[in-house]
Amino acid sequence: MTVTFSSELAEIRFGCGLSPVVAAPSSVGDMLDGLNGPDDMARRFPITPFSDYSPRIGEFRDIRIRQRRLDDPDAALKLQDQARQLSRAARADMAGWYARHLLRCSQTATALRERLQAFWSDHFTTVGKTSLFQFAGSPFEEEVIRPRMTGKFADLLIAVTTHPMMLQFLDQQGSAGPNSPLAKSRKRKGGGLNENLAREVLELHTLGVDGGYSQTDVRELAKLLTGMTMTKAGQFKFDARMIEPGPETVLGQSYGQAEIGVDAIHAVLRDLAAHPSTARHLARKLAVHFVSDAPDAALVDHLATRYSDSGGDLMAVYAALLNHPSAWVPGLRNVKPPQAYVASACRALAITPDMIGGFSPREIMRAIMVPTRLMGQPWQRASGPDGFTEEDTAWITPQGLSARVRWAMTVPARLRADLPDPRGFVDQALGGFATDPVRFAASAAETRAHAIGLLPSSPAFQRR
Repeated sequence: MTVTFSSELAEIRFGCGLSPVVAAPSSVGDMLDGLNGPDDMARRFPITPFSDYSPRIGEFRDIRIRQRRLDDPDAALKLQDQARQLSRAARADMAGWYARHLLRCSQTATALRERLQAFWSDHFTTVGKTSLFQFAGSPFEEEVIRPRMTGKFADLLIAVTTHPMMLQFLDQQGSAGPNSPLAKSRKRKGGGLNENLAREVLELHTLGVDGGYSQTDVRELAKLLTGMTMTKAGQFKFDARMIEPGPETVLGQSYGQAEIGVDAIHAVLRDLAAHPSTARHLARKLAVHFVSDAPDAALVDHLATRYSDSGGDLMAVYAALLNHPSAWVPGLRNVKPPQAYVASACRALAITPDMIGGFSPREIMRAIMVPTRLMGQPWQRASGPDGFTEEDTAWITPQGLSARVRWAMTVPARLRADLPDPRGFVDQALGGFATDPVRFAASAAETRAHAIGLLPSSPAFQRR
């Protein structure tokens, strides 16, 4: 079987859907060159990086501490109001960042970049659990994931694993070794060791659930990760008082003898990134996400081999994926998750900043964020560290489909007042995948809004 590149399939399967105003890529080389080029969407639709956002976390925390220490009820109420204002502002910013994410998907000529950010953000699922961390998902992704998803996987793994967003999500910031100076000073037997991060690094981020590690490896890695915590302002901090005296042995390799603290942590993460099980785990996840729930074994083997041979170079893996015949098998296979579904509809409608710019944060929540939650995928709020499922059956549910249809029939007309001609819209949005029944339904609808809504409601549009 030979590679049969398709511009339409490239945009639908590996991008954000067809656009009436942005040309589809003309080749695999075009797609890869786009990833190597400047990040125009980040420049046009900026999202606050975490380093600029984190001072607000510190300010919020300081207010809460002062509030608890006050005996004056009136003064405490004033501080409580300040905290609420900070929280409301952060929530509004989160809605605005979601709108910019949709604009990136709508306007980009390098849609694969947006898809990769979604993939890696889900692979390294982090959820803000407390304080203003609850609204920091986009700043984290913008600063940590987006700049590193075309480099070496080891660099991405280290940056994510040691970031305050991941530390707070998996309760690492309070993890102290049973024999650490901090545990001894508190006279606490067993210390405060937490295995959450170590387990997810092995099970989800690197080797995979069947990757050949044991519970002993989890505990040894958990000891090695001690010392990673954060400042009150939400910045990374390494506290030597929390370190479990080494060395620790993970997968038969000893760490913590020559290396000390952060160096030992970086060393074990680099070794995990280079492990054959990691190569296979990532290869399968990429194949499932982009091609099929049941990918060709030859494709998975090809990606795993390229990963190992290139030393975990992600661009080399993407090139291997896009140049493999299995990537271009005709037909639409995977069901679009809710957020990808909405993004592709916005791209088909060619949503511009002027169209969505008039939406208030509350309107964005009502028009986009609440509906995607009803469809089954709340924005940056996965229910667990394993992220959102890739299985089609999770998205094809009565409630989820009902929410999709309701959204398609009501929101596009709010996003774009001058809706396009329905007959042309079908071909622009689906290209060669448009069917006669869809064309007929669009032409026979009573109103233009209903006609436009029928296309995102169609089975063909809901797959990629």
